[in-house]
Amino acid sequence: MIKLTQVSVELGFVETLHEPSRLVPWLMRIELLGTGGYHPNELRHTMCVFIPKYGIVFDAGTSFFRVPDKLQTKEISVFLSHAHLDHIVGLTYCLVAIAKGEIENVSLHGTPKTLQAIRKHLFAEPLFPVVPDYNYHELQNETAVGGGGILTHTPLKHPGGSTGYRIDWPGKSLAYITDTSIDADYADFIRGVDLLIHECYFDDDRKEWAQQTGHCHITPVMELARDANVGQIALIHFDPEVCRENPYDLEAARVIFPNTIMATDNMVIEI
Repeated sequence: MIKLTQVSVELGFVETLHEPSRLVPWLMRIELLGTGGYHPNELRHTMCVFIPKYGIVFDAGTSFFRVPDKLQTKEISVFLSHAHLDHIVGLTYCLVAIAKGEIENVSLHGTPKTLQAIRKHLFAEPLFPVVPDYNYHELQNETAVGGGGILTHTPLKHPGGSTGYRIDWPGKSLAYITDTSIDADYADFIRGVDLLIHECYFDDDRKEWAQQTGHCHITPVMELARDANVGQIALIHFDPEVCRENPYDLEAARVIFPNTIMATDNMVIEI
């Protein structure tokens, strides 16, 4: 049986915090392997979101080490938001899984700037002398993914730049938005998705820090979810100095947008 913590028939999602022994066929399983920003703390590793059925990964932070144990495919496609270390360092963790044959192909997708930074700096010989045999792909306007899905992307405002993603499958959709300032330019990009996975680094009492660092604070994120008519929002990429399951006031957030969760590592959401 699936242990449920929240169910909405109207929205068609089931949120689970424990491994199910049997999955409902019409649900798509999305695993939030890492949900923190900047550096790990005792509760959260840095960003990685995984869709095991189709081998789709968003970002490869310190939680990327969890991917091999959850594989359902021999190939994975990693879509990178940007090249800051808390989002790419996990790309160095695949060697054992590749050597064992658990992973036969890793495709990295990102902007030319992001891919160049990984090749030149992350896999520079003095830092990491055994270079994985990855395939590098610059982002196209649209990319076909498993399940008949179409992946699109949009630029985000963040120091050095960042990229947000959306996947539309027949009857289901999600968007992944991290490392950005709130900007009306991407409201239409996320509009109407069943699940919005969105960064929320700061609480409202540090909104000045959000402006200075190119991140978000909670009230504008809630207002964005409400105004863009998304089905559910999972907040991610929290300040690691705030080491709590709910870093900010969840009930106050739900006053603005009721279908809100504050993600923790290994949380599973099914849409």
